[in-house]
Amino acid sequence: MAATAAPSKPPLASQTSFYKRPLPESCIAFGSPEGKQLFATALKEGNLESYFVLAPQAVTQNEPAYYMLDCCRPLNDIAQVGLTLSEFACLARCNGLQAQVVSPLLDWSPQEREKGLERFRNDLRRVSRGNGTMALSYSRKTLGQTGDGHFSPIGALCEEKDMVLILDVARFKYPSYWVPVSLAYEAMFPLDKATGQPRGYVLLRTAGSEPGSLDAPQTLTTVMLNKASRVDASWVAHPS
Repeated sequence: MAATAAPSKPPLASQTSFYKRPLPESCIAFGSPEGKQLFATALKEGNLESYFVLAPQAVTQNEPAYYMLDCCRPLNDIAQVGLTLSEFACLARCNGLQAQVVSPLLDWSPQEREKGLERFRNDLRRVSRGNGTMALSYSRKTLGQTGDGHFSPIGALCEEKDMVLILDVARFKYPSYWVPVSLAYEAMFPLDKATGQPRGYVLLRTAGSEPGSLDAPQTLTTVMLNKASRVDASWVAHPS
């Protein structure tokens, strides 16, 4: 009788692999018990509209630097260094969307940073209730993750716990997760090495919707929120 070969052991995961990294303590996994509770709370608050728009259409990335197509830069370049915030907005315009870039400044005073955080919360609330979509450009390092610059859409807001759901497009590396709104905001401040400027977020909207909403047709606008235009820009974009 022939001897039965012992089953081979699965190869050990490489320490340098991109795949299936554990989430740091700052992030709550979408499918965890606490993540499910945050989801339920956000649903009761009416802050899951963006999730239900994005989830059926989600196509995750299969190459670490391919967040988009080659509308604004050659694909070979994107494969090496990814895209900047302004190039992301350019790509949105190429696809028929209106895009507003909101980016903090390094020389903000504590009061200005606090005001920027409140605007971020207001924008999160608007998109989470169905008024447009937000794509966040942030530093993974601030969240305690491996890697650095990254783009992902916002799926929901849990106002009760002040947590935001990030639908991480690199699902091969991290699942979707909840993080404190204040931490997501701080993750925009580390400099993008390509531009020497902080990161930020892009508010995306389609043409033809009612004036006064994030979906209102407007020209592509970049809002740097500097000392001269900070107050005016916030009210032009979002009239109360």
